[in-house]
Amino acid sequence: MRFPFLTRRAPELPAPRDFGYIELRGAATRVLVIPSLGGKIAELWLAGRQWLWQNPLIPMGPPSEGGSYVETADTGGMDECFPTVGACRVPGWVKGAGGVELPDHGELWSQEPAVDVRTSADGQMVVCRWQGVRLPYVFERTVRVDRDGVVHCEYTCRNEGSERLPFVWAAYPQFPLTEQTRVEMTAGTRLRVFARHGIELGEPRSEHQWPFVRGGARAVDFSQPHEVGRKYACKLFLDMADGEANLREGSHVLQFRWNPRDISHFGVWFNKRGWTPFRDEAPYLNCALGPSIGAPDTITEALGDWKAGPWLDAGATRQWGFTMRGIEAPLPSE
Repeated sequence: MRFPFLTRRAPELPAPRDFGYIELRGAATRVLVIPSLGGKIAELWLAGRQWLWQNPLIPMGPPSEGGSYVETADTGGMDECFPTVGACRVPGWVKGAGGVELPDHGELWSQEPAVDVRTSADGQMVVCRWQGVRLPYVFERTVRVDRDGVVHCEYTCRNEGSERLPFVWAAYPQFPLTEQTRVEMTAGTRLRVFARHGIELGEPRSEHQWPFVRGGARAVDFSQPHEVGRKYACKLFLDMADGEANLREGSHVLQFRWNPRDISHFGVWFNKRGWTPFRDEAPYLNCALGPSIGAPDTITEALGDWKAGPWLDAGATRQWGFTMRGIEAPLPSE
């Protein structure tokens, strides 16, 4: 994601619960959803901890008329990015959508979705439904917490136009980056570099194998991102064949699981004080891990050199989903 630089510090930050919320519960799990903030998941309580990072500099709140993206959306938690993640212009050759300008983070974060709250034998759930503004689609996300405390995120998207529709989707949960942070994925998984700040990782689109990325004379191990360097930021995309990834904080593990036939990629953003939209404030210390369809962050690049841009046929509907489960599992050496 690319933002203009800001030069001011945010005022006293309101709490997520100040905006009206829906709380889903199951076993020891709690999920806090805020419809007025684009359906943002603001809190995710699993395995005895709240996992999601909240921005200490930008106040949480609904978009103001004429307000910029960074003043309203880069607040942390978990957002849905669709039909793009990064700001872009749809390539001119795309029939019916060529030249359309799409905002950073996509369209969903800035809309208050239609909401339906339900309780059933399968657990508590909230359904959020968005209508496309610049492109003709209907996007629906169901967040369900089952009786065992597993969080299910289930999606349906329908192309309501008369031409096929290119898109990129990503769930974008942000987490603190600490000395204990570990990222566990299958060794040898193909990854490509999308963006880097303050670190040598080769050229964009350079290919590597998880967890190692070779930049210059050394290979960097991203399974322990806090140890990679003193100050850096980067975005990596992995082609996931097995649909499994874990985020570990000490003995607490957040498990992501999905069907790799439905969800093709996994995006990873590490920011150890290497990037910020502010000129005069300390850079963030956070990371983001999330399943994605298409890579990298923009439709333009996904349809271009990356050749990883999906399409939704006219009148067609696509469904996909993933789960998040929290467990306590000491490291093998403990």
